[in-house]
Amino acid sequence: MTPLQLTRNVRSLNRLRLIAQVLTRHGFGHIVAQIDLSRFLPVWMLRRRDRSRSADAGPSAVGQRLVAVFSELGPTFIKLGQVLSTRPDIIPMETLAELRALQDSVPPFDTEDAKTIIAEELGQPVSELFAWFDDKPLASASIAQVYLARTHEGEEVVVKVRRPDIEDTIRHDMELLRWLAESLESLLPESRAFHPSLIVSELEEMTTRELDFVNEASTTSRFAEAFAQERGVRTPRVNWELSGATVLTLQKLPGVNIDDAMDGAAVDTAPIDRRLVAKRLSECYFVQIFELGMFHADPHPGNILVQSPARIGLIDFGQVGVIRPELMSELVTLIYAWIGGEMSMVIDTLTDMGAVSRDTDRRSLARALQVMLFKYRGLPIKRMDIGVLLSEFSELIRRHDVVVPHDVSMLLKALAMVSSVVTRLDPELDLIELLKPRLKRAMRDRFSASAASRAMTVVGWDVLSILRKAPGQLRSVMRRVSSGAFELVVRHENIDRLIRELDRSSNRLAFSVVSAAIIVGSSVVVSAETTMSFFGFKVQYFGIVGYLFAGILGLGLSWAIFRSGRLH
Repeated sequence: MTPLQLTRNVRSLNRLRLIAQVLTRHGFGHIVAQIDLSRFLPVWMLRRRDRSRSADAGPSAVGQRLVAVFSELGPTFIKLGQVLSTRPDIIPMETLAELRALQDSVPPFDTEDAKTIIAEELGQPVSELFAWFDDKPLASASIAQVYLARTHEGEEVVVKVRRPDIEDTIRHDMELLRWLAESLESLLPESRAFHPSLIVSELEEMTTRELDFVNEASTTSRFAEAFAQERGVRTPRVNWELSGATVLTLQKLPGVNIDDAMDGAAVDTAPIDRRLVAKRLSECYFVQIFELGMFHADPHPGNILVQSPARIGLIDFGQVGVIRPELMSELVTLIYAWIGGEMSMVIDTLTDMGAVSRDTDRRSLARALQVMLFKYRGLPIKRMDIGVLLSEFSELIRRHDVVVPHDVSMLLKALAMVSSVVTRLDPELDLIELLKPRLKRAMRDRFSASAASRAMTVVGWDVLSILRKAPGQLRSVMRRVSSGAFELVVRHENIDRLIRELDRSSNRLAFSVVSAAIIVGSSVVVSAETTMSFFGFKVQYFGIVGYLFAGILGLGLSWAIFRSGRLH
């Protein structure tokens, strides 16, 4: 979308103006100027962007200012902050620490509006659908609002209602963010290290998933089936009769927040078995990763419930990561290669994952990974903190411009969060020992005869497809070459900006020449010794009018230059 298309829309114009003002107010005015958003700023803010360069630019301070910006700009930007907080391979850890404090909470919308949405979605008024419905929301987030209710069968449930018009709001903001990301990469080349377009794509994927309550219901049901026979872990059951595209009704799980349980709060008037809870939570995540192929991607303490003595409940499956079979093979190979010290294989595996960029110094990356391996190889397993290990690994690959797939970054974040909770529950629990047998089984499965047979089937199909299609494709290419229709396309980087700047400069130069010519002509007319007149006015009066017109042009030109910020 071009700036012209954006600004033709009044809503887009107002939103861009707000974005430019909020960014400038919180110390990002120099970026506003570089991506050509200064025209949306009021006059009194034009000089602030220059002062913002001297603002504290440390990673932690930048994170604090980003939190303020995202909070002020609303739901879509709060989600953007959450996506950024999952990318330690792109964003410095100090900045991430601040972004992770970004709360996905906004003022609640009216309960009557929520009841209207429920009635429209399910075809009956709330009073007929539920025996009891709490008018006070249990929680209010950027996408949805949550209520407690009771069905006519007497079951306690949680009702999640999507915010009115939120889909349109996010869609509109996503259009602006895509354009802003393209502008950053085009006009601010140093921003490419942070992959703005990739981040926006991941944001769009995440918000699309969260807006789709049918998808969340389906995912929640898959988790419920996976842990149906596991007595120590529970996930909510979906009430399909009371759910739809904008309403999701789930079983209310018993228990309290795991943070409250660890701080000594009573759980059903009985203490919890901390060691057993830690082991079950770890095993629960290993089952998700190695057996289910999908995992709860937001395991903060608020989404983990505990019921005495050691029963765990997982809630809120809005954010879920998926581990495809080929990705699992790459992850297992990566871990074994790193443990074995085969750094060339580690880098080759990262390359197969699409994580290594053209600018990555592979030799430097291998050396850094080797140093990290030596650091942890001699460390007793019980002294090894998985969260710290993952944090250091993320920081290492970020410095070497290695960008892992989104699901892998979500997995790193989830494992770090679970590791933190488990360590608080039971500092003696050895996660590595729990992980080893699953890694061995996963490696054995990936290189078993059946896996090799499936791989050979796929390879054979690919080879046959090439043999079948290649002759026709080669004939098509040769036909285009012989007919002179073969084209070589050359793409210029930043040529659009150069054209705009040349066009703007030539227009200002033309304005200056015209103004100077009018002044010269007016001077000649005013100083002419003649009594000629037109329509009863002396010729000299037209010279004065020319002066006035030239003055207006000059003022307009000066104002344009002032607005551009290029006075010096």
